[in-house]
Amino acid sequence: PRPAFFGAPPPPAARAMAGADGPHWRRTRTRSRTLRWTALAAAAAGLLAGADQVRVHVALVFGKMGRGQAVKSESVVKAQEALQNADAVCFDVDSTVVQTEGIDLLARCFGVYDAVANLTKTAMEGNVKFQDAMAQRLDIMQPTREGVSECLAKEKPQFTRDMKKVMARLQERQVAIYLVSGGFTMMIEPIAEILKIPRENIFANTILFDDDGNYKDFDRTAYTSKSGGKPAVVKHLKKTKGYKTVVMIGDGATDMDARPPADAFIGYGGVQVRDKVKEGADWFITRWGEVLEVLA
Repeated sequence: PRPAFFGAPPPPAARAMAGADGPHWRRTRTRSRTLRWTALAAAAAGLLAGADQVRVHVALVFGKMGRGQAVKSESVVKAQEALQNADAVCFDVDSTVVQTEGIDLLARCFGVYDAVANLTKTAMEGNVKFQDAMAQRLDIMQPTREGVSECLAKEKPQFTRDMKKVMARLQERQVAIYLVSGGFTMMIEPIAEILKIPRENIFANTILFDDDGNYKDFDRTAYTSKSGGKPAVVKHLKKTKGYKTVVMIGDGATDMDARPPADAFIGYGGVQVRDKVKEGADWFITRWGEVLEVLA
């Protein structure tokens, strides 16, 4: 059957190198020497046309990539371009910037880890309204002001590998960085301080205590206290800061929901791979070195 590559014109730079009317671009029904020269010419043209896009065409020539995969590869290119041109990048925190889930750490401190961790997993997969999962977990935990302070004193941030390098690289490029999390501000502030991210660039949740320091509620007016909170944050930033290109990066379904209005969503699976996120991300990565390569 006719290779899928010939359903669309080859990259302009590749045509120029091989000769637009030459034999290398002649329609054919066999995978002959012509196709091999086509692939070589296209690969060489990567220097002019963009190597990622050319790889898509070459793979289509040899039937190693279906149309769906080609579309996915094009979305990767789009996400990488958005990252390179970003005015701002919004990061989820738990299982992305750090290796842990903040609310699960608190649950361990209060002796209810298993029950809370199961609810966290359900919330991150997008199977329940975030505000409902938050209320259920805090009701189980019943944290106290004193207990939270003691927990924070002994739990130090465990950054994912190369995360500090990514933050430094973005800061070198004068990109605004935001921490947009369904976790708690009191746990994220020490992380932001280490990464030199301004306190006002944190969008997270606040636990409310009564006069005796016992759990009362959480601030339900916070953007990220409810489903749809992360897209609301991105929309707010674009409106108030005038950002043209904003990228969201995270490991969960609530992060993926931020696109749109985010211009691209990069899924991170270095701690936990969630199938829904892996499938739906514009670009899915498992190590920050991939981001550093794009920002080189």
